[in-house]
Amino acid sequence: MLYTRTNELPHARLGVVAAKRFAPRAVTRNTIKRVTRELFRQAALPSIDCIVRLSKPVNARSGSATSARLKAELRAELMRLFLSQRLPETH
Repeated sequence: MLYTRTNELPHARLGVVAAKRFAPRAVTRNTIKRVTRELFRQAALPSIDCIVRLSKPVNARSGSATSARLKAELRAELMRLFLSQRLPETH
């Protein structure tokens, strides 16, 4: 889930909330935060404050903590969210 609000700064800011109830393992939460920050830097967003929050569980305690599938799904969803916030290009 992505929450946004305009800010008065010349750049965008990011906050990431990865709750333990949705990602029980610390390694999973850290991966989510790392991938989110990486894609945020590449997104070229306008002057907005963004908060990314998990809204459903991403894996179980018994499953793999960081899998290629998890990273691919996370990247796809974050790119969709960040691209929805970019300024329309003027021609």
